Amino acid sequence: MYKKLIKYIVLSFIITALLTGCAKKVDSGAATKAETPSEGLASGNVSLRVWGSEEDTELVNIIIESFKSEYAGQATFNITYEPHSEANCKDDILGDVLNAPDVFTFADDQLMALVASGVLKEVSGSSEIYGRNLQASSDAASIGGKLYAYPLTADNGYFLFYNKKYVSDTDAETMDGLLKAAEASGKQVFMEMTSGWYLYAFFGNTDMEIGLNDDGISTYCNWNAKYTNTTGVQVAEGMLRIGSNPAFTATSPDGFAKGAAEDLYVAGVSGIWDESAIKEAWGSNYAAAKLPTYTVAGNQLQMSSYAGYKLVGVNSYSPNAEWAAKFADWMTNEKNQTLRFEMRGQGPSNTKASGQGAVAESNAIQALQAQAPYSSLQRVGAKYWDPSGAFGTEMSNGNPSGKDLQVLLNEMVKGITDEETTGDPVETEDK
Repeated sequence: MYKKLIKYIVLSFIITALLTGCAKKVDSGAATKAETPSEGLASGNVSLRVWGSEEDTELVNIIIESFKSEYAGQATFNITYEPHSEANCKDDILGDVLNAPDVFTFADDQLMALVASGVLKEVSGSSEIYGRNLQASSDAASIGGKLYAYPLTADNGYFLFYNKKYVSDTDAETMDGLLKAAEASGKQVFMEMTSGWYLYAFFGNTDMEIGLNDDGISTYCNWNAKYTNTTGVQVAEGMLRIGSNPAFTATSPDGFAKGAAEDLYVAGVSGIWDESAIKEAWGSNYAAAKLPTYTVAGNQLQMSSYAGYKLVGVNSYSPNAEWAAKFADWMTNEKNQTLRFEMRGQGPSNTKASGQGAVAESNAIQALQAQAPYSSLQRVGAKYWDPSGAFGTEMSNGNPSGKDLQVLLNEMVKGITDEETTGDPVETEDK
């Protein structure tokens, strides 16, 4: 299956190259105005359609105007922004490739399908783009060491918020410390253990594994392993100790930020989307850090996390693919990623943009970067979510079913790895 996929990708690239020609190396989108026509780019009327989230409308229209000003005189541009769900981007593009936009933003977990379909081709000037972005964001835009999209943001991950009124910096280093501080103040620590996205925190830094099979659809997982250095049962026992603690909660009816504002929580696991609300709620006591360690088989294990990245793609079937690449490069340069943070609060992937000004002063951005060494790209199939969420709910509620932990782990893994389409069955250690 893997060989067939690679053969299909190569064939699609050859066809695409014949249709669109080879893109020249794009420049970095520096603030200086281009004085001469860009070699190899069409003049005359150039139309581009751009897809992105509705919330980005004002921002991207500003970027469009600056792009048109930068390249004024080289072509007559008609660039339109069309608000569109980034979550559905891949499905909608693949459903009608010829009517798809020229440039589009999407989540990194959609990359493989867009490459396999031939919509995305290898980006020209990749060494320059690698050099200006965080390594993890470039990796998220790459397959087999080749870059297929432009990194845009590096902020879709989770970390620890804590209130220094109740929690010391030392307390925040371990889940045990957080729970003790919460108990002492009669409050709680919040973490959405009931979600598969957050459940990865407990398994991700062990020698057990999860990921996509070669078909790019189904998932392999051995979180029920008995003979790894850290076993599935040991992780489950650690989770159960946390979930059974009265100072811990995995549910928040009105959300973590509202509960924090009501002084219910001393700490919580969330993301940059909650930073403004937490800063307002806790004021000068607001702090953020990487995720804590938790106790597994008597030892402290660093919690892991899933990390997500927003990317910008260029449709290889675009009649103006070279100008589309130029716009994607402009949209993701240092200046416009900084503007994105200022207007939308989204963390830059650009290293210079993330290391200066208001971005550098963001506790949340710094916490994300501290968590980065313990983060992984989310690469799981659709059948991951329900079984993992059910298992996390069971652990957070203290195992009300009373089932043996190994049985619960086996049930979760079976649900995750059940074949989603035709293909070889996925083997797990415990059947």
